[in-house]
Amino acid sequence: MLNRLKVLYQLQLVDDQLDKLEELRGDLPNMVSSLENSINVLKTEISDKELAQRESVEKRTQNEEEVEKLKESQKKFKAQLYQVRNNKEYDALTKEIDHSDEQISKLEAENNALADSSKSLSEQIEELKPKLEELETELKEREADLREIIKANEKEEAVLQSDRKKIEDQIKKPDVSVYMRIRKAKKGKAVATIRRSACSGCHNIVPSQRQLEIRRNSRIFTCEYCGRILISQEIADEVEAS
Repeated sequence: MLNRLKVLYQLQLVDDQLDKLEELRGDLPNMVSSLENSINVLKTEISDKELAQRESVEKRTQNEEEVEKLKESQKKFKAQLYQVRNNKEYDALTKEIDHSDEQISKLEAENNALADSSKSLSEQIEELKPKLEELETELKEREADLREIIKANEKEEAVLQSDRKKIEDQIKKPDVSVYMRIRKAKKGKAVATIRRSACSGCHNIVPSQRQLEIRRNSRIFTCEYCGRILISQEIADEVEAS
């Protein structure tokens, strides 16, 4: 059990150093991620508007072709008016001509609306493109800053990651699972020591009897307030000295 506690604390010390390297990056990772999301949203919006614009052009072309067909039919109907033999035929032809007029008016009105919509879409796209370019420029700058920080610490981080892997391989899987669960819940700190009779993680007082039990190093204890794994200061001093 003593070795289990020591190794858990060793893992925490390495993670502390990795966390410090992560802190050097500041908010850059989140900024890069946020910019990437914003860029993807803008690209999708522009793509959707461009698609709507293409569909508008296609529909207008179809309507124009239909108008031409209707006008050709009208010409034939009007020519036939001079050849009618009775009122019934005349009424039928004029009805067809009137119907064609209605269809032409409807299609032309639709095309006017589509033209207005297409113009509006063009204006919206032109407004979005500079915003996209601005975000892409900012993303490149932030990525460059982040790469520079990562590069400056990559050797140290690689060593720490290697050390971490060696330490983790010495720990039982259930212990690793508990450690990682607490670490995630407590923003990095899964193992705490007892300092001045208090948990170093949450600073709440640890009862004297519990402190004695923890110093025996006979089992894993957790803080009743914050849930962190508690180890004796003796173990902490020994691990840090080594």
